[in-house]
Amino acid sequence: MMGRSRTVLIALACCIAALALAACGGGGTVGGGNTGPTEVAKGGKASGELTVSNWPGYIDQGSNGTVNQFQQDTGIKVNYIEDVNDNAQFFGKLQPQLEQGNSGGRSIFVVTDWMAKQMHELGYLQDLDKSQIPNVTKNLRPDLRHPAIDPNRDFTVPWQTGMTGIWVDKSKAPDIRSVNDLFDPKYKGQVTMLTEMRDTVPLVMKGEGIDPATASKQDWLDAIDKIKSAVDSGQIRRFTGNDYTEDLTAGNIVAAIGWSGDASLISNKNAEWRMPTQGCIIWSDNMVIPVGAPNTPAAYAWMNNAYDPKNAARIAAYVTYVTPVDNVKPILEKTDPALANDPLIFPSSSFTKNCSTQVDPPGGPAGIDEVTKAFEDVVTG
Repeated sequence: MMGRSRTVLIALACCIAALALAACGGGGTVGGGNTGPTEVAKGGKASGELTVSNWPGYIDQGSNGTVNQFQQDTGIKVNYIEDVNDNAQFFGKLQPQLEQGNSGGRSIFVVTDWMAKQMHELGYLQDLDKSQIPNVTKNLRPDLRHPAIDPNRDFTVPWQTGMTGIWVDKSKAPDIRSVNDLFDPKYKGQVTMLTEMRDTVPLVMKGEGIDPATASKQDWLDAIDKIKSAVDSGQIRRFTGNDYTEDLTAGNIVAAIGWSGDASLISNKNAEWRMPTQGCIIWSDNMVIPVGAPNTPAAYAWMNNAYDPKNAARIAAYVTYVTPVDNVKPILEKTDPALANDPLIFPSSSFTKNCSTQVDPPGGPAGIDEVTKAFEDVVTG
């Protein structure tokens, strides 16, 4: 088990190094960025097979689930893969193929805002023909239409939006409310943090009273130093991707930095997602069409189907993330009023008043490179 964990960490270090190189516009195997015109994914009549890569627990599967319903409605056979555990790991796995114009057979995958932006800048993603996805144009929530990472939604369609906060086993650590509580020595060895730098480090900064939107590079490095001290002391058990849910299920930990909608992945009745005292980190995971995608008409059909409010309501009821699709709440008010009032699906402005949008470290490519390398050194030991 230790050998396997070490292998994962080494792989993660390679991925982060590749990402840092990309941020610098460097060479090596990462490529020199998108130097030519971006290809637009072709539309047309949808048929055949579709391969989708997504994060675990991000859609209702099974005979009555959305995947099967899509297959029945369209005649398209879907190969749905839950193989995204961490943005950097997924990038590292696909990058050599994407560099050669090959998507690894995938027509869609789902990555977080910052990763989608970076992949597009590297020329690894196609732009979208919006005439092929009228439901997206009609039903995308107004507040998500012009994000900084893709101001005109040229290459991204939000799959779900979420909040990064604290998962707590309330039977073992009922008092944990603040990110700062994760550093309490009484929880030594029973806490995990995410390998996602843009989640973990800004939360720690917020615990210090620092706004990530205006934080200096030194603020980021100081937060990383605080995390490193907790690693060195044994306070932090390990760093995880989406697999922190396994530790909560097994009872290995009392708390984890984690994502708001992962209840379906945690078989622990005492596990509860909590909004940190200092506020959360808000982000979107996005559907994108990679270069070399084998069936782009089917990819458009999948996107369009997900933005039918009836289908989006079914997905939201299962994943309990913040739905990016407008007109879902009235449907849930009729079918499941409790979900319609769930702040993890429909958070109010007062609920998220102290939250921050996910951001890059400051200082341009060099600053991102320096901070990323510092965090990588802590994660990999």
